[in-house]
Amino acid sequence: MEISGLVLVIVAGITIIWLRIMFHSTTVDNLSKTKNTRLSSLPPHLCRYFTIAEIRAATKNFDDDFIIGVGGFGNVYKGCVDGSTLVAIKRLKSGSQQGVNEFMNEIELLSQLRHIHLRGTLCEHLYGSNNQPLPWRQRLEILLGSARGLHYLHAEVKHKIIHRDVKSTNILLDHKWVAKVSDFGLSKVGPTGISTTHHVSTMVKGSLGYLDPQYYMLQRLTLKSEVYSFGVVLLEVLCARPPLVRDLDKNTTSLVCWFKRCYDEGVAIEQIVDPSLKDSITDECLEYYCKLALSCLHDDGTQRPSMSQVVGGLEFVLQLVVSEGDSQFGTTQK
Repeated sequence: MEISGLVLVIVAGITIIWLRIMFHSTTVDNLSKTKNTRLSSLPPHLCRYFTIAEIRAATKNFDDDFIIGVGGFGNVYKGCVDGSTLVAIKRLKSGSQQGVNEFMNEIELLSQLRHIHLRGTLCEHLYGSNNQPLPWRQRLEILLGSARGLHYLHAEVKHKIIHRDVKSTNILLDHKWVAKVSDFGLSKVGPTGISTTHHVSTMVKGSLGYLDPQYYMLQRLTLKSEVYSFGVVLLEVLCARPPLVRDLDKNTTSLVCWFKRCYDEGVAIEQIVDPSLKDSITDECLEYYCKLALSCLHDDGTQRPSMSQVVGGLEFVLQLVVSEGDSQFGTTQK
């Protein structure tokens, strides 16, 4: 029997979700129970179910030419439904019960969210590609959109949600360069307490280079754990280098450690910032941005800002750029 797997269809970020299972008879009972139990909790007004025939038609039978991404759970295909609606279709690899659980987790979380900033990647526009370097103002706007999306998860949904895998490859950019926070496979409903010190005890998951050291050591996930990860992204955007570069010496392998040392030692700006940005950031703007990033990366999670405060900080930096008439992204009248 053919293994079709699980399929998740996402339109405009999160509005349409589809799930179907076709596995060998030895696994179909367990997987069907998982699917039926968890699907019953999904809000019907936010979910749409597709037949396997519709999915095959949208992807030309999962043609490899339609693959737009490959992740740990499986391939992501582009597709078209209803004649003109573009969709992203995620197809889960078979054989992993953990994969099924995390895939279902992503579906459940996405079905609860409707937000303009949840939908190539920021990473590929920063380094490792032939793309033109992003202007400073545009980078700030992308970061601000991402921060607003995370703030929405932390504070504006019924149950706080911690994404748990914030990184530049999970920040997608649409055709208008609007940021979309993506990949909710590892996400977890956050602590129910009002205080940001409340935590969820959980197995450590995430991506190396982005993990909050406190979360890694204590296995206590908090909203501030996410702030740390976003702080790493702030440095990525400024420096245009990955969080970990293993072929460098031990003093420069970690972006966070390298940046903190350079900042403390007063290293010249041209040795820290992405070379393409050298002439487009004023001292005032750079100083405020660096302080914001470093506050997110504070060793003590309780001393880090909330995502709401990060949003406010980025809005301030962006306003500085706008008032200066950033020549890299068009001028603005003072």
